[in-house]
Amino acid sequence: MLKAKTYSLKGSKLEDTTLPKEFVQIENLPLLAQAVRVYEERSHIGFAKTKTRTEVNRTTKKIYKQKGTGGARHGARSAPIYVGGGTAHGPKPIRRVLTLPKKMTKLALYQALSAKLFQKQVFVISGIEKLAKTKEARDFIKKVAKAEAIKSKKFTFILSEKNMPVKRYLKNLEGIKIDTYKDLNVFNVLFGGTLVFDNEIFAKKVTKK
Repeated sequence: MLKAKTYSLKGSKLEDTTLPKEFVQIENLPLLAQAVRVYEERSHIGFAKTKTRTEVNRTTKKIYKQKGTGGARHGARSAPIYVGGGTAHGPKPIRRVLTLPKKMTKLALYQALSAKLFQKQVFVISGIEKLAKTKEARDFIKKVAKAEAIKSKKFTFILSEKNMPVKRYLKNLEGIKIDTYKDLNVFNVLFGGTLVFDNEIFAKKVTKK
């Protein structure tokens, strides 16, 4: 049975939390690389654009006669050689078309979580809904980092929808990122440092008969 170390809000060690079986995957580096590439490609807006000589608002009248001036031959002041002229070979808007099927996206996410678990960078926090001060969050991070000998200052807190209001006490801490479990993606998992899951995510739902 797969488990992760669990800490209380005050930094005390608790009983380990059982994780979903999907958190253990056979390593597939090409899939991870593909998922990261698609994420990065789609995160760039691609609206950069410069005006060419036909688009700038300048006269197209010939500057001076073609010959007899002793200078180089020129046409309009909209040419790229002049200040205020058009840009030659400038950037143009790009439509991002890279996609990844849903099944592959989900599998890549579990691959990333599995890699983090193998690196001992996955923990669970219990009672985060009681968080009322930024200082409490800072103290929790310090205690866990000391107990687990974590040198990196990067932490990603993955919260349940129910406990998202506590993000206001976390967002001002340096090196801290906040995400929800349903919005989690491969890039944030791989490059988010130590992952701290809200135990509400793994709580078993009791249905009334």
